[in-house]
Amino acid sequence: MSETLLQVSGLTAGYGPVPVLFGLDFTVGRGEIVTLVGSNGAGKTTLLRAISRLIAARGSVQFMGQDLLAMPPEQVFAAGLVQVPEGRQLFPRMTVEENLRMGAFLRRDRAAIAAGLERAYTLFPILGQRRKQMAGSMSGGEQQMCAMARALMAEPKLLMVDEMSLGLAPVVVDQLLDILKEICQSGVTVLLVEQDVFAAFTIADRGYVMETGRIVQAGTVRELMSDPELRRAYLGFA
Repeated sequence: MSETLLQVSGLTAGYGPVPVLFGLDFTVGRGEIVTLVGSNGAGKTTLLRAISRLIAARGSVQFMGQDLLAMPPEQVFAAGLVQVPEGRQLFPRMTVEENLRMGAFLRRDRAAIAAGLERAYTLFPILGQRRKQMAGSMSGGEQQMCAMARALMAEPKLLMVDEMSLGLAPVVVDQLLDILKEICQSGVTVLLVEQDVFAAFTIADRGYVMETGRIVQAGTVRELMSDPELRRAYLGFA
């Protein structure tokens, strides 16, 4: 077993008086790609927002031994837990490079930032070609690449990717999955939150299945893929 990087215990969260998450428990080990899958409305994005401290939550969220629930969002970000949000949320009237530099806003080493940009352009060559283009004028796949590259500019220890495949062609999704594997191999742990179970299972080491704010199954991808109920519910075959 790898060293535990993120440990979530008894996590409960919601919006105002409306509960969405009910006592979630899961872990992410250093160097893993862990996926959290479930249908639309299962609470996946709410979970990421709770971990990132964008909404109030109760329970325990430990990241590298630090209590995230005691931190404001900017401190969580500075600790190395960085999220690629659903819908990309780029600055559409800024260039690609300006968007990437926003990911490095806490960093002060100009040489390291320049090296980070070159790394981003190596991982995502199309962004290098589009570096002076307005982010809002790019295709959906290119915008997703820009959002991922912006997150990498923060030098994350754990990269949380929310619904990466949403609205993208399968060939683009396959390309992004390959890049996520490369990112993990470079030393960045990945938590991939996906509605597309098949896509997530192609690269993940372990997975958790969410339904209506609860984790209902957990195991290695091989174990989950062998479960006939999960195969019928999420993959369309037994």
